[in-house]
Amino acid sequence: MTKEEILVHVDHTLLKAVSAWDEIQTLCEEAIENHTASVCIPPSYVKRVSKAYGDKLNVCTVIGFPLGYNTTETKVYETQKALADGAGEVDMVVNLGDVKNGEFPKITREIEAVKKAAGNHVVKVIIETCYLTEDEKRELCKCVTDGGADYIKTSTGFGTAGARIEDVRLFKRYIGEGVKIKAAGGVKTREDLEQFLEEGCERIGTSSALKLLGGQEAGTY
Repeated sequence: MTKEEILVHVDHTLLKAVSAWDEIQTLCEEAIENHTASVCIPPSYVKRVSKAYGDKLNVCTVIGFPLGYNTTETKVYETQKALADGAGEVDMVVNLGDVKNGEFPKITREIEAVKKAAGNHVVKVIIETCYLTEDEKRELCKCVTDGGADYIKTSTGFGTAGARIEDVRLFKRYIGEGVKIKAAGGVKTREDLEQFLEEGCERIGTSSALKLLGGQEAGTY
C-alpha cells in the first residue's frame, strides 16, 4: 500500500486533555496536506477549527468520551452542539455500565438517539473492546447495527488496550450490512496500518500515522 492509500483511511487524531491550540493547528495542517479522512479533535476545538479551516477539513469529534457513562440526553446534546459548531462526524462511547448490566436494548436506544440527532452525519460507536467479553462484543455488534450507526469502533485509545485484529474479524462476522469498522489505539507500525486496512477497516484512528509512514516510532493516541 502506498502512503496515500493508507492516509485516506486515517482519522488524524489528537485527543489528549492537554492539547494546545498550536498542536491542533499542526494536526489540521498535516491533515490538509496529506488528505486524511478527517481530523479527530476535542469538542472544545471544533468551532475554532471550523472557522480557521472551513471546508478544507472533515472534522470529527467525540461524544461521551472517554468513559461513556454520560446520560443519553447529554450525548444527544453533545452531538447537536458538535454539529452546530461544524463537525461532520461524531465518535460516541457506549455506556459500559449498561454493557456489564446486560442492558443491550437500552444501548441500542441510545445509539438510535445519537444517530437521530446526527441525521446524515456519520456516527461511529466506540465499544472499548479491552473491557469486554466475546459475548458482549457480539451483542454490541447487534446494538450498533440495530441502532443505525455507520461504524463500530474498537477503542478510545484511553483504555487498557487498543485495537486487535481478532476483534476486527469478530466485527466482520457479526455486524450488519452497511456498518463499517474503525480501529483505534494500538497501532504501532506501518504493518499494523496495512493489516487493519487489509482486514476490512474503513478507518483507523491514530495520532501516529504520519510518523509511522515516515519510519518513526508511534506516539500517543
